[in-house]
Amino acid sequence: MTDTNRMPRPESQLQPGPLTLADWGTATPADRAAHARRLEEADPAIFIGRPRPAPDGIPLAVKDNIDAAGWPTTAGCPAFSYRPDASAGAVARLEQAGWRVVAKTNLDQFATGLVGVRSPYGVPENPFGQGAIPGGSSSGSAVAVARGLVPVAFGTDTAGSGRVPAMMNNIVGLKPTRGLIPASGVVPACRSLDCVSIFALTVPDALAALEAAAGPDPADPFSRPVTLAPPRTGGWRVAVPDPAACPWHGDALGPQWWLAAVERLRGLGATVETFDPTPFLAAAALLYDGPWVAERTAAVGDFVDAHWDACDPAVRSIVRGGRGRTAIDAFRGLYRLAELTAAAGAVWQRCDALMVPTAPRHWTVAEVAAEPIARNSALGTWTNFVNLMDLAAIAVPAGFHGNGLPVGVTLIGPAGSDRALAAIGGAMHAAAAVPLGATGASADAAALRPAVASGEGVAVAVFGAHLSGEGRAHALTALGAAPERAIRTAPAYRMVLLPGPPPRPGLVAVERDGVAVDGELWRVPERSLPGLLAEVRPPLALGFVRLDDGSEVRGFVCAAGGEHAMADISRFGGWRAWRRSLIEEGSPR
Repeated sequence: MTDTNRMPRPESQLQPGPLTLADWGTATPADRAAHARRLEEADPAIFIGRPRPAPDGIPLAVKDNIDAAGWPTTAGCPAFSYRPDASAGAVARLEQAGWRVVAKTNLDQFATGLVGVRSPYGVPENPFGQGAIPGGSSSGSAVAVARGLVPVAFGTDTAGSGRVPAMMNNIVGLKPTRGLIPASGVVPACRSLDCVSIFALTVPDALAALEAAAGPDPADPFSRPVTLAPPRTGGWRVAVPDPAACPWHGDALGPQWWLAAVERLRGLGATVETFDPTPFLAAAALLYDGPWVAERTAAVGDFVDAHWDACDPAVRSIVRGGRGRTAIDAFRGLYRLAELTAAAGAVWQRCDALMVPTAPRHWTVAEVAAEPIARNSALGTWTNFVNLMDLAAIAVPAGFHGNGLPVGVTLIGPAGSDRALAAIGGAMHAAAAVPLGATGASADAAALRPAVASGEGVAVAVFGAHLSGEGRAHALTALGAAPERAIRTAPAYRMVLLPGPPPRPGLVAVERDGVAVDGELWRVPERSLPGLLAEVRPPLALGFVRLDDGSEVRGFVCAAGGEHAMADISRFGGWRAWRRSLIEEGSPR
């Protein structure tokens, strides 16, 4: 049987220092200086341009088809380079929450590929060696996280670019519901399918970035409000493909590691059944063999035609391949996709999620060079259909193959199941008992599983930047806290703006002219209360708030003197409504 927990790396290659958001938050100045040196000395093929370590804030790496103010965007093609005036919507939201872009990362040119080798800037070295590909197209982002150079990195995912590199590098890859994270400021591949994805060493860290980045953006017409289903602590119903139905592309040991992962899922108490992957795999084939390839042509085809000698030959071939597609082909493809989605939809009536191999096998750089198109396509077997069918997914480590390279599984569910999938994925990651990325470091199993509001711990009401999806929500998720439900106060409060930056609200109790204010109730583990108190900066305090049902809960309130803040925003009835008003007026977010 394959030893799925083996880590065949020499001790001299281990990367010490801050690895997760929690580690970064407790890092000393010496730790941060050492981290800056490692960032600057890293393999140059990981990054496009020189990294810029930030003296403050949480380090964030950004795939170089995503805009970051002050950095050129090349999409892996020097001739395409431009310098954006503003950061992409997702990047701007994390910057507002205290993150700092420290590097732009390498990628398969124009995000076209799952291999990670189609870049004039070189091939980021897979940290597990053996000449293995790093996976793409988000190659640099995945390798940067795996090596502990940043705790979180943005990628993009159209066909699997946020999941295949996660498996190749033994890390977490969160592919959100389409439109949950805005794609404004992203060089498109297939604009109707593109997602900004998240790489992290742990599921809770990926969720923290998701909370900060999510939400509609008027600059992206494909973004949308998404209601996220609540996670459960167990009792999951998961469907898996039979090993005999899985294409392993010549990997004789593939069924062994896969069966071990399925048994691990059963060991977590999940009810496991098999499903017929036929409609899913048929939909996957549409992405490159159907009319959707023309979307890549629409995105960058004119540039490729005008600068053919500046483009990777495989990328050039794929992008130009869309020229032969017609509107008739597009409609036929849409009809076929609708048929396959309907046929596949029955599985959601009896299951919470699918679990599939993230990719069928590893390839080496040399093997991909010998057969660049077919082997790239094989990597998308279990990823290509997800965005086409409007599904959410999260890829997590599942152990090690008999050849010493990492393997991984992906949990897939309907749109809006992101948090629910994360609960299963975090449990699977913890059960795999593997080191974090390629760092050699381990983490407590509890730190790998996202918190689920279950009635345990302390209920705390939040009304501003700690709301789900707002700038400081990640600070609560990093403490192991989880959102429980929406709440509304009794009509006995005013909401005011406190001195910034960044802007933040204060909830002030009043004797008259009060209003009801929208908020959220979070469940915070008792062990994390000291960390919660660190989030309470004057004039805020942790007090009691009366809700519209007459009950009282602990919550963030404004201490005496807060009522003399900048402005009263009570008429909006809550922080999110005030923020939406700014967006509608065209003011900065």
